[in-house]
Amino acid sequence: MQTGAKFVRHFEQELEQLKGKLLEMSALVEASVQRSVAAVTQKDRSAAEQVFRDEARINELEMEIDEFAITLLATQQVVAADLRLVVAALKINTDLERMGDLSVHIAQRAISLLSEPVIKPMVDVRHMSSLVESMVRKSLDAFVTNDAEMARSVLSSDNAVDSLRTASYHELVSFMEKDPHNIPQALDLIGITKSLERIADHSTNIAEDVLFLVKGIDVRHHAEARQ
Repeated sequence: MQTGAKFVRHFEQELEQLKGKLLEMSALVEASVQRSVAAVTQKDRSAAEQVFRDEARINELEMEIDEFAITLLATQQVVAADLRLVVAALKINTDLERMGDLSVHIAQRAISLLSEPVIKPMVDVRHMSSLVESMVRKSLDAFVTNDAEMARSVLSSDNAVDSLRTASYHELVSFMEKDPHNIPQALDLIGITKSLERIADHSTNIAEDVLFLVKGIDVRHHAEARQ
């Protein structure tokens, strides 16, 4: 009986380790998203450079989390809620790594814009980034707190981000048509808004994984279940 109790405690400690690694990665990715946006809107080179430095640790954590989770599945009899946690961790891990990559892409665009004149006010980028940063924060908080309602609020924000990205794209195309000198800056801004939209998509994925973890439901292809 004691051996069984020790086994349970050891397994619980391993699950906590897994969550701890995910939380470390979450904090790094959330900071990278914020810094990449600051690099664009504030022309902050140091923020972009910190995003580049943090990329290596995010990639290391992705590999550590994958290996840890797969080892748990291979060596432990993981069932029910614990199985959902490990599966969700693997999926969230992938989304976090991709969000980190997209932050690097935004920071790279920011560097290329540093020496260029601003062709339009950054209102759209700031508005869109504010929504996206909120989705990132809420999706990760929902995971930490097992909050299904917070996860649902992330899903409901996705359409607003898509609409902003589409409107920004059409406006930037018109800037390029009016003056070819605007093309380099406009293309960078189009790339930035596209990356922000994709970060929002990955936040949505995480929110869906939280609903799977907490409620045991899969809402990926059932829009009505998101309501």
